[in-house]
Amino acid sequence: MKGTIYTETVVWMPPEQFLAEAPYQLVLIDLEDGKRITARMAGDRVVIGDTVELVETKDGVQYFRRGGQTSL
Repeated sequence: MKGTIYTETVVWMPPEQFLAEAPYQLVLIDLEDGKRITARMAGDRVVIGDTVELVETKDGVQYFRRGGQTSL
């Protein structure tokens, strides 16, 4: 699954279950099929307009990386 970053933010004060992972980047992604989803970024921080691809789904959360980076 691939897409383009629509917008992004960094979470500094997350819900308790994600406290150990803060800070982390949340993104809205425009997928190639026209849908828009919320996901987490794994790896390098991205900016609006960057191309990303899905690398993992963990506990129902989708993690993307900048296009071309495939290892966590």
